[in-house]
Amino acid sequence: MTDTEPVLLLLHGLGANRHVWRGLERELADRWPGECVAPDLPGHGEAPALRHYSFGRMAAEVADSVAGRDHVAVLGHSLGGALALTLASGWFGVGVSAVCGLGIKLRWSAEELAKAAQVAARPPRVLPDRAEAANRWLRGAGLTGLVDENGPEVAAGIAETEGGWRLTVDQRAFGVGAPDMTGLLAACRARVVLAAGESDPMCPAAHLREHVRDPVVLTGLGHNAHVQDPAALLPLLDRLGEAAKQAR
Repeated sequence: MTDTEPVLLLLHGLGANRHVWRGLERELADRWPGECVAPDLPGHGEAPALRHYSFGRMAAEVADSVAGRDHVAVLGHSLGGALALTLASGWFGVGVSAVCGLGIKLRWSAEELAKAAQVAARPPRVLPDRAEAANRWLRGAGLTGLVDENGPEVAAGIAETEGGWRLTVDQRAFGVGAPDMTGLLAACRARVVLAAGESDPMCPAAHLREHVRDPVVLTGLGHNAHVQDPAALLPLLDRLGEAAKQAR
């Protein structure tokens, strides 16, 4: 690895944490020549909470994890995909040359936004035992049945507290709102790939085609495609790597 090789920045989705990338990270050993960085998003896992959540503020925090890097390729899932595009604007001092947004929710109804705001306004709950906290975290992250409740993903998503267990995610992060995809794509200075699982109810291929001509549809996979089948994302990483090399 040399300093000129691109850094791969992996950004997880809302409610999850950096450990959801561990399957893909294992696949990267012989596939990505540079460094791989997978931070917790603000208010998730071990990352500190913010006083207020917006795409810009979250992107600014994430930018610190690759500060000073000139060649960065970003793969972001769901909320992480919107943050990847935000970083690629060049407004945060990160030299993003290629970006892939996986499973970004592109259409938001007034009802969905209102429900997200309600979730964000709820006070943190203390749950009676670890099993209930684990199940609640898995449901919230959309990972029920995809990761083991004793795995590192869950361990980072819950914590013991006085009187029981709590989720580590800051509920207020759910109020970040809907991304302005048209604006983000217009401001993006990097090569862009949009992708989604074939069975992703949050990001149908038809919605992707409203923004890009050639989205990547991952056959047989759902919203958390990177957890279901990490190897299926390797062609996406090849495209990111090639785009990053061409941008040098």
